[in-house]
Amino acid sequence: MLKIGLTGGVASGKSAAARRFAALGVPVVDADDLAREAVAPGSDGLRAVVEAFGPDILAADGSLDRRRMRQRVFGDSGARRRLEAIVHPRVRVLLDDRLAALQAPYAIVAVPLLVESGLAAEMDRVLVVDAPEQLQIRRLMERDGETESGAQRMLEAQAGRSERLAAADDIIVNDGTLEQLDASVRHQHRRYLALAGTG
Repeated sequence: MLKIGLTGGVASGKSAAARRFAALGVPVVDADDLAREAVAPGSDGLRAVVEAFGPDILAADGSLDRRRMRQRVFGDSGARRRLEAIVHPRVRVLLDDRLAALQAPYAIVAVPLLVESGLAAEMDRVLVVDAPEQLQIRRLMERDGETESGAQRMLEAQAGRSERLAAADDIIVNDGTLEQLDASVRHQHRRYLALAGTG
């Protein structure tokens, strides 16, 4: 089974692309979902996060307050590294388990920090969903209610666009309509089936 690492900058449209692959019947393993599972209420991951950052990062229901946590780490690279040191190894175990259970020509492994985490080297191919930075900022402001400076900081906390593109085997440029994104995903789907020997 081919492992296709799907990544892109924040608000580039990687989740929209992943949904379109899933609609074509392709298994999608999403690292964000696994990260939520790794710090679910009652998990040792959540206990470790609370030990590292204090109980004020919990929501009223005892779950991780992801918005508060995001605000805490985006402006502080040391805090971000501490959080990643807790979450990434747990996500890795969950990821390996999910992939081992799949039977398909190929799977999409959606990882926002694919390049930064070093996971790109373990993928058969890296697919980058790319969008101009000004479009990413506009989407963050519209989607998440971020300020322009807050959106800019979120972009700066990730690998640079050029670094992601340099790691790419395949690129989907997502600066147009949803129909154009659909067509791009279908094109890559046919290519990956062919590469897996089933197209």
